[in-house]
Amino acid sequence: MFPLSRLALMATTILTMTVVGCEAKDVPENKTVNHKVETTTEIAINPEIQVLADIALNGSHGYDITRSLTTQIGPRLAGTPQEANARIWAQDKFKELGFANIRTESFPVKGWARGLESATIVQPYPQNLVITALGGSVATPTGGIQAPVAYFENYEALIDAPIGSLEGKIAYVSGKMIKHRDGAGYGPANQKRRTGATEAAKRGAVAVLIRSVGTDTHRMPHTGQMRYDETVKKIPIAALSAPDADQLDRIFAMDTLNSGKIDKSKDVEIKLHLDTRDLGEKTSGNVMAEIRGSEKPDEIILIGAHLDSWDLGTGAIDDGAGVGIVMGAAKVLMESGLKPKRTIRVVLYGSEEVGLVGAFAYAKAHKDELGNHILATESDFGAGRIYAIQAGDTDANIAGVSAMAPEFSFLGIEPKQGDTNGGPDIIPLNAAGVPTVRLNQDGTDYFDLHHTPDDTFDKIDPQAMQQNVASYATLIWLASESNSNFRDK
Repeated sequence: MFPLSRLALMATTILTMTVVGCEAKDVPENKTVNHKVETTTEIAINPEIQVLADIALNGSHGYDITRSLTTQIGPRLAGTPQEANARIWAQDKFKELGFANIRTESFPVKGWARGLESATIVQPYPQNLVITALGGSVATPTGGIQAPVAYFENYEALIDAPIGSLEGKIAYVSGKMIKHRDGAGYGPANQKRRTGATEAAKRGAVAVLIRSVGTDTHRMPHTGQMRYDETVKKIPIAALSAPDADQLDRIFAMDTLNSGKIDKSKDVEIKLHLDTRDLGEKTSGNVMAEIRGSEKPDEIILIGAHLDSWDLGTGAIDDGAGVGIVMGAAKVLMESGLKPKRTIRVVLYGSEEVGLVGAFAYAKAHKDELGNHILATESDFGAGRIYAIQAGDTDANIAGVSAMAPEFSFLGIEPKQGDTNGGPDIIPLNAAGVPTVRLNQDGTDYFDLHHTPDDTFDKIDPQAMQQNVASYATLIWLASESNSNFRDK
């Protein structure tokens, strides 16, 4: 049950409002955006949600918060002074916006720094390549590594290579990522980033180059965290920009009787230099704040985003936008004058990019109250428009979210089948039995920017941001007022 009946308001659904005219405040006239929003939507059935929508769709809280974070702090690599500054920024911003119970919970994280990085084709066609080290990679020896290159068309081809077959070689793993609205191509493409170094080392390689895990055609490589198997020798690993990977593919494909087939044995030699550093144990942390519930303050609706970012860009799409969306949505609820029955907790996670460290730290620190977490979700897929709402996997969760779903239709959001874990930082909560929900964003272009120098504030469409903020404000209000606890008995 929701607080107001729909019946007296059904006639209003034939009226329309145009979101296009709702410009965010202080947006430069010459600003270019990637996700032009020109959608006419119905007015909300629930008048309380209409109040939230009017504030969100005519305001700029999310956009302004993201601009502040990415401009005043910039890149926020886990364990660095910049990430520490972001925690201070977050506390100050929560206070400025009027939140309650503001606090930071610290935890340790492994520090890592990038340093100088370069790659050059020595033969047969000398030229420089644009690369970047993957997070956590070890450095090359002083002076770099120069070695012949073994070509693999994808990760599976590397796995099929015999043990010992890459002695003294640099493994190059190609394989293009497929673009999808829901990011479905990321998991398969990301295998080479996560474990490519370990698998190549098992086969004797001295280093690894991979085609960037991304969908753009810019000469900007994508970084991201990799993982070593502690029982296998650690070798350096870096990502090539897509055009440089294409170039290397062409070099291997040349002079093969015009067949276009790759000659895996072609004599290509590369010199690779990575000056990465292990910085030892550093401090990270989660920053959180609340709107206290008016009737059930011990029951928690959690909305989150991650505060850290990679160091190449300013972390606007990943995940400054998410920070702006969840903080902005909660601020819209405060401005509306509506008093949620349940507590709304906004959590800005630290060190997500290096292995969900903050997510696991939160789950551990709050293990005794997870039974009071009624619903949890995260915004961590850029700033594209939300097109679907998706529930977790229990009957009560599905029923509770299904009951809320029609209230989102005025924003162009429809129910999506299949269960969700709520987002990366919500995974440990989901594993502990916390009900989850996800507002699915259009991520068609997300991996054009993700983990690259091109992840900057100018890529955010203020109108799409407004729709996100309205959606999250709707979610937290409905969840706070629902008679469901979203859990099976």
